[in-house]
Amino acid sequence: MVSDDLEAAIVGAGAAGIAAACRLRDAGVDCLLLEARRRLGGRAWTVVSPTGLPLDMGCGWLHSADRNPWRAIAEAQGRHIDFTSPPWLRPALPIGFPPSDQAAFRQAFEQFLERVISFPDSEPDCPASALLDPSSRWNGLIDAVATYMSGAELDWISARDHSRYADSGVNWRVVEGYGAVVAAYGASLRVALECPVRRIDHSGRRLKLETARGEVTADIVIITLPTNLIAEGLFSPALPEKVEAAMNLPLGFDDKLFLSLADADEFEPEGRLSPHIDRTRTAAYHVRPFGRPLIEAYFGGSLVQELEKGGKDAFFDFARTELTDLLGSGFAKRIKPIGIQCWGTDPYARGSYSHAVPGKADCRAVLAAPVDERLFFAGEACSTSDYSTAHGAYLTGIAAAEQALAVRRGRQLA
Repeated sequence: MVSDDLEAAIVGAGAAGIAAACRLRDAGVDCLLLEARRRLGGRAWTVVSPTGLPLDMGCGWLHSADRNPWRAIAEAQGRHIDFTSPPWLRPALPIGFPPSDQAAFRQAFEQFLERVISFPDSEPDCPASALLDPSSRWNGLIDAVATYMSGAELDWISARDHSRYADSGVNWRVVEGYGAVVAAYGASLRVALECPVRRIDHSGRRLKLETARGEVTADIVIITLPTNLIAEGLFSPALPEKVEAAMNLPLGFDDKLFLSLADADEFEPEGRLSPHIDRTRTAAYHVRPFGRPLIEAYFGGSLVQELEKGGKDAFFDFARTELTDLLGSGFAKRIKPIGIQCWGTDPYARGSYSHAVPGKADCRAVLAAPVDERLFFAGEACSTSDYSTAHGAYLTGIAAAEQALAVRRGRQLA
């Protein structure tokens, strides 16, 4: 049973919680990480395939890798960084997607992104779909790419929030797995696993956390839970402004399906297949990532919500149909599912990563704001410019820890 009197408790042992806990520990603060799962890492999770290959079921790319703190952490752990450019920045295989069409799509997509980036602060917010060229034949595929980026279709995404995302354009990978890096970084911390927090009572002098394994009391608490869980209500007394902010920053839906690939040498490493270029309801296929005999299928948005209702087999059925339509019926014999994680039905995530709904981009700052100098908030959804990423989560975890330490120093001087 967990029964502890602490200086600090941190709810959630994902990238943000681990970063915050490391910072507090290094400052000499007695803190405990409370994690509902049996493992560290949250939505960063590396598993090992039946053939011994590491598979990132959650985040897999070091986005903005030139300034991403996880890169240095990975290097300090002795991991290997792969500098191969991502498939979305290189031409797709021409099967079903002729080079001339690829060039036309790339131009249309870049023009759309320019309109997003230059969206003026003086204009009222709107759905990002309002920035599409209504005459473009590529709007369906642009919308599909939006679901991979944000977990939702453009109708549900704030144009202002989308414009604030900061991307250096440098995207690298960790050969041994991004999730493995995050989990290893927290391995030396004091952690209570399989310990979901059911309620945080902030009515008294000290904070009381009701957990599945007993009560924890603390002077400060850092909450790093996904917004879909915060929106359900966690606090007593209630914090309606936090619930409202979380509801306006819902987690979108993105799932990966890993397929083994027989006779893989037919394809060049790091290829990309686009079975349907005229619709939103399609998956993206990364062929032979790291040169491995695999296909990484990526699904986003409402398609994920639909497929998750059918269970894991529904994803394979969809991918098999798309790939055989493109490559012939015989291709079905060459692929087998070897790994998938359905984040939408994961009880401790309820989705993949956050997006602001139209008109609510400023809710990120509301969610991140401390309460009574005792409750602090972190997680990718609290970042105004690096949301949806593990490095955004890390940076907000450090920021929340620094806020807590500043309060602590002030109390010590009083």
